[in-house]
Amino acid sequence: MPVTTIEWVDDHIRMIDQTKLPGELIHLKIKEIDILAEAIKSLRVRGAPAIGIAGAFGIVLESQKFAGESKTSFFAMLEKTTTYLNATRPTAINLWWALNRMKTLGDNHKDKSINEIKALLKQEALNIWEDDRKICRSLAEHGAEIIHDGYNILTHCNTGALATADYGTALGVVFTAHAQGKKVHVYADETRPLLQGARLNTWELMHEGIDVTLICDNTAGVVMQKNQVDCAIVGADRIAANGDAANKIGTYSVAVLCKHHNIPFYIAAPYSTIDFNTKSGKEIPIEERSPDEVTNGFGRRTAPENTKVFSPAFDVTPHELIEGIITENGIIRPPYDINLKKYATS
Repeated sequence: MPVTTIEWVDDHIRMIDQTKLPGELIHLKIKEIDILAEAIKSLRVRGAPAIGIAGAFGIVLESQKFAGESKTSFFAMLEKTTTYLNATRPTAINLWWALNRMKTLGDNHKDKSINEIKALLKQEALNIWEDDRKICRSLAEHGAEIIHDGYNILTHCNTGALATADYGTALGVVFTAHAQGKKVHVYADETRPLLQGARLNTWELMHEGIDVTLICDNTAGVVMQKNQVDCAIVGADRIAANGDAANKIGTYSVAVLCKHHNIPFYIAAPYSTIDFNTKSGKEIPIEERSPDEVTNGFGRRTAPENTKVFSPAFDVTPHELIEGIITENGIIRPPYDINLKKYATS
């Protein structure tokens, strides 16, 4: 693992500012909830599991700062903080899942003192962080089963250690296959408009000594046409009950290309990414980003002033295009409306 993306240190959150990579490796020391919310919105921390952890640590920040003696006020603060942080990134279910886990724990211990509840919340956030580390390793082990020696793998967006608490999801599969001695090569989509593939995936892969070739997003079809891709593995921010999966914008295009070229397309995500309350991808809320990310990305204008822009952060890949969903509980295959629930653990 190249880095520790996010962690709790003493009385604050320590996280990498991913907007500075690959040029600079800068760690942020966050003690204020508004600064954390800005970090999530501006993608200083990103990746569905990582922002879930950030949300949990945000609850700890606010609870530790609470100095009153009223339980009513304390739980009102907990409700307000949960709502506030959940609104920062609406598509990723992991953020809601982690925040809800924290709030539920607090609600289940209302009979305890405020100081006891604070300690329980801190421990629960640390448990979420540690659980994600274990999930990454287990998921990666299952996923490595599909990778054969000599495979060429296509990735889209960043799904490594920077997106999680440890090894990553889709990129974790690649790391594990490499560690097993399999010779692998990765085609990394640059992932416009914020270039998470170019800036982050290539950085992680090169650090691990894995052969990687950066390609423009619109080059994916060419390498498939030339029979240079054996499989595609991407992450997910929310998976509906029928297997439809929301992921970084451009993922749907990759899936369609894979289907046309008979290339298996896999999703790799923690089981908690599955939202059984969302029946299909049509119900997944899709975040829209600032037009400036397209017209003035990284401080350089590339389109005329007042150009109209449509910039969704995510798209939805229909379940029929997905070969399998790699989770810590195993690789789930179609039919997803039946098999997703079979892989739940107690």
